[in-house]
Amino acid sequence: MRAAAVQLSSTEDKQRNIAAAERLTREAAADGALLVALPERLNVRGSDADYDAGAETLDGPTVAWARELAGELGIDLVAGTIVERREGEDKLSNTCLHVGPDGEPKAVYRKIHMFDVEVGDVVYRESARHAPADEVVLSETADGVPLGLTICYDLRFPELYRILALRGARVITVPSNFTRVTGAAHWEILLRARAIEDQVFVVAPAQTGRQPPDGASWGHSMIVDPWGELLAEASEEEGFIAAELDLARQEEVRDKLPSLANRVPGAYRWPEGVHA
Repeated sequence: MRAAAVQLSSTEDKQRNIAAAERLTREAAADGALLVALPERLNVRGSDADYDAGAETLDGPTVAWARELAGELGIDLVAGTIVERREGEDKLSNTCLHVGPDGEPKAVYRKIHMFDVEVGDVVYRESARHAPADEVVLSETADGVPLGLTICYDLRFPELYRILALRGARVITVPSNFTRVTGAAHWEILLRARAIEDQVFVVAPAQTGRQPPDGASWGHSMIVDPWGELLAEASEEEGFIAAELDLARQEEVRDKLPSLANRVPGAYRWPEGVHA
């Protein structure tokens, strides 16, 4: 299966962002990709005020666009993330949608782990305006390949990836908007670690360039195989990368180094009184 990761430099301008995403998705599909993944903050990337103004429901124009494009191109499209406004909810959701080649939604994943951190002199508090979810989501491509859905900061929580792998995931997508500081230090290491630990393909489309209002994103979208080999990597420009996901090779890795099968669940206990 050929997969592609689209790298964007989204801004506050929704129309501009969607146009760039469509152009690059079409290019990736023309290159043979049957699975195309877009980055976090696909349609709006900016301040809290921008997210409030740009929030949509799953019946809104961005999801309608993604469904039409996936159906036209006949691809599985992981449509990055949008800022979702949900009826009856005070806070927004950071939401990823998987659309099948028939244009129908196959799965919705809402980000579990909120990016509440301090990076350099910049403080991020995603939970101030966004609500964390609590549902692990496994989808499936049109060809029947189990597909795990995660988002950006989730990457630092290996429990989520292990659960997806144990539920059958062969491929896991990570739409992201990593900061330049954390990306330079940890992005590749974490992606390769999750791929090796869980013997999955990791497809990680990212944002790049200036991060409104006062930061910068790392870029370097990646596709990693279950041995931890980097199959493709983007630079810091908008564009797409693509690679063949050799599922037979994955089976070989899992057969010869059966770390998932060699788990000892009875020996694992969550510690009481966790200090964090």
